[in-house]
Amino acid sequence: MREKALAAAADAAQEAIDGGDDPAEAATAAIGRTYAPFINGDFINTSVLFLVGGFLVFWMAAGFAMLEGGLVRSKNVTMQMTKNIGLFSLAAIFYYLIGYNLMYPLGSWSIGSDDAGGYLGAFGVAVLEATGIGAGDADDIGYASTGSDFFFQLMFCATTASIVSGALAERIKLWPFLIFVIILTALIYPIQASWKWGGGFLDSQWGFLDFAGSTVVHSVGGWAALAGAIILGPRLGKYKDGVVHPMPGSNLALATLGTFILWLGWFGFNGGSQLAMGTVGDVADVSRIFANTNTAAAGGAVVALILTQVLYGKVDLTMVLNGALAGLVSITAEPLTPTLGVATLIGAVGGVIVVFAVPFLDRLKIDDVVGAIPVHLFAGVWGTLAVLITNPDATFAGQLGPIVIVGVFVFVFSLVVWIVLKGIMGIRVDEEAEINGLDMSELGMEAYPDFSNG
Repeated sequence: MREKALAAAADAAQEAIDGGDDPAEAATAAIGRTYAPFINGDFINTSVLFLVGGFLVFWMAAGFAMLEGGLVRSKNVTMQMTKNIGLFSLAAIFYYLIGYNLMYPLGSWSIGSDDAGGYLGAFGVAVLEATGIGAGDADDIGYASTGSDFFFQLMFCATTASIVSGALAERIKLWPFLIFVIILTALIYPIQASWKWGGGFLDSQWGFLDFAGSTVVHSVGGWAALAGAIILGPRLGKYKDGVVHPMPGSNLALATLGTFILWLGWFGFNGGSQLAMGTVGDVADVSRIFANTNTAAAGGAVVALILTQVLYGKVDLTMVLNGALAGLVSITAEPLTPTLGVATLIGAVGGVIVVFAVPFLDRLKIDDVVGAIPVHLFAGVWGTLAVLITNPDATFAGQLGPIVIVGVFVFVFSLVVWIVLKGIMGIRVDEEAEINGLDMSELGMEAYPDFSNG
C-alpha cells in the first residue's frame, strides 16, 4: 500500500510540475486519496479490536492466579501469586526483546522463506510506529497499528507460561521456574507460533488451521508442563503405597472466581483472533465467535457436572471448573464455523476428556496440581482435530501432522531445558521446605498469616 501511495504521489507531482502547480500539494492530495478508503475503516477498528481483546486476555492472568491460588494448599498460595506476577512481567519483556520478531518475521526468515516454508524467524527487538503518525506512515494501513498487534500477541505468549505454573505447583523452586519462563516466552513459544501464525511452514506447506491457539498456545503450555512434571516428580505423599492421596485446595471460592475470570477473558482470546473488524461481516463473525465460545464452556461444565455425579456419586466442583476450561480450549481452534449446537458438543467432549484424563495421569503418577495438562494439552489436541467437523478447508493430515510436530518440538525442547536446570541449580525444594510450604521456605511470608498452614 505504501508503494502504491508513493507511486500515486510521484505521478501527481509530475503532473503538477507540468501544469505549473505546486507538486508538494498535489503529492499530498494523491496520498490522501489512496489511503482514504482505509483511514476510517479497517485500521482503526481492527486496532481497537486488538486493544480490547488484549486487555481481556490480560485479565486472564488474574484468572490463572486466582484459579491456582484456590487449588493449592494454603501454605503455597503466596508462591503461586509470586510466580504469576513474575511470569507475566518476564513474558512482557522477553517477548519484546526476542519473541515478537521471532514469531512475526514478515518474510525476513533466518531459516526458510515464505514460499518454501519458514522455520526460524528474525532476531531483533520489537519496534512500534512513531508517535502521531499519519496514514501514510503506518506500518500496515490495511491491517492495524503495530502497537495493538504487539500488545494482543504478547498476551497469548504470557498465557502459555501461566499454564505451566499451576501444573508444577507446591514443589518447584521459584528461580528455576522463572528462568524456564524466559526460555519459553523468548524462544519456544515464538518459534513454533511462527510456523503457523507467522506464515511459516505449517501454514504454507501443511495448510494447518488453528484459529486462536488450541495447539499454538494451549497444547504448547501443556507439553511444557508435562515435561516439567515428569522431571520434577510428584508432591510428597501424593502417590503413597500405591494409593492416590487427594490434596484439596485451600479456597474453592477463589478457584471458581478464577474460572469465571478466564471465561470472561476468553471472549477477547477468541474474538480478537478474528484479526479484523472493518466490515459488517467481521463484526458479525466476532459476535458469532463470542456466542460459540460461551456455549462451548457451558457444554464442558455441564458434562463434567453430570459425569462426576454418575461416576463418584457426588459432583466434583474442581472437575466442573476444569470442564468449563476444557470446553473453552476445545473451541479455540475453530470458534467461528460451528453452529451453537455443534460448539456445545465440541466443548462437551472437552469436559469428558478432563473427567477421565485427571485420574489417568494419576495412574501414571504424573502430578498435575490444577489439571492443566488435561485441560490445555488433551483438550487442545481434541479441539485442533475438531476443526475437521465444521471447516471444509481442514484436512486430517493438515491437522494431525502439525499437532505431532509442535508436540515433539515443545516437549523435547522443554525436557532438555528442565534437565539442564535440574543439573545446574536444582528445580525442586527439599523435603522440609515442601512439608512446611513454599510460602515460608522460599519467600518468608504467608498468604493467610492469621491461620495455621494447611
